[in-house]
Amino acid sequence: MRKIERDMNAAIRNGNDFRSSNTTVTHGVDANGAREVIVKLHGNHIATVTNDDLILFDGGWQSNTTKSRLNALCYEFAYGASVFQKNWDWFVNNKGTKSDFVDGFTLAIA
Repeated sequence: MRKIERDMNAAIRNGNDFRSSNTTVTHGVDANGAREVIVKLHGNHIATVTNDDLILFDGGWQSNTTKSRLNALCYEFAYGASVFQKNWDWFVNNKGTKSDFVDGFTLAIA
């Protein structure tokens, strides 16, 4: 895991906003008053972390950097899940169950 990804995860865990290079973490509250953390890469929304869920997006770019950030989030918040690519298509492995990657793919916080 890259240093920027460790720092990103620490900011989420510690409740701090974070900005470094191309990655930002912003803490807020959703319409229901629940905690919501937005993760962006190059200004594109790639993940939302709530108290119960990790919600994945590709931000319009299925790049290696996006995949790396998402996998760092999965490692920290949804252990046993990962995003991988095969023949140019993205998939999510959730504890041995392979699914097509779609924007808004939701994983339970472990």
